[in-house]
Amino acid sequence: MSGNSEASIYIKAASKSNGITSLVIGAVGLIIAALWLSFMPDWLFLAGIFITSAALVCLLVGYFKLREPDYSLEIAKDYITYQHRLGSWRIHWDNLQRADCPRVRYGLEHVPLETVGFKLKSYTDFLHTISPRLATHLLMEQRPLLMQNTDENCASGSCYEQSMFDDKQYVMEDGTVINGIKAMLAHRMVELRKRLGFDIFIASSELDRDAQDFARLIASCQQARQQD
Repeated sequence: MSGNSEASIYIKAASKSNGITSLVIGAVGLIIAALWLSFMPDWLFLAGIFITSAALVCLLVGYFKLREPDYSLEIAKDYITYQHRLGSWRIHWDNLQRADCPRVRYGLEHVPLETVGFKLKSYTDFLHTISPRLATHLLMEQRPLLMQNTDENCASGSCYEQSMFDDKQYVMEDGTVINGIKAMLAHRMVELRKRLGFDIFIASSELDRDAQDFARLIASCQQARQQD
């Protein structure tokens, strides 16, 4: 999406690729395992069990890959939408302050994480669009990010237990009071902004390109929209 183009850009998750291939390999593996267990001598029984287990794993991997939406992200003229089997969230361009790869301290260096962070101007619209099931998933999936750029005075990590699941009510910018999962996600976003400078994150496995390339794509789309 650049210039006056209004066509959406669709991003397909790298983790979704080869789903059908995994199913085919798993099915072929089960056939081989059945023949193996039927005709091979007893002393090769364990090998047949191993082939069966590997085939079942391939089938499960393929199944979960195909369960995911065809596209993980839609970059449209007015918004960015993230799609997941548990729901979706949406960020309008007017509500996006910036997007980039967060950096963490390793000794004297700052190293970019394999994720893209979005910093919002307001949480209200975002929290209205996200589904509770996806909010729950994000609370679990993005929990390791809380351990990045940690306080040097908290060597044990116990001082971060409260920020893991802060279940207090949250007052949004428009005065609406929310509770439950969405309130927990809002507090998590506040905490992540303190640590990494961004509110919500997308892992590189959800993208079809390098995280920094995707961040540059978002920046160019944002700049093009501002120039329209």
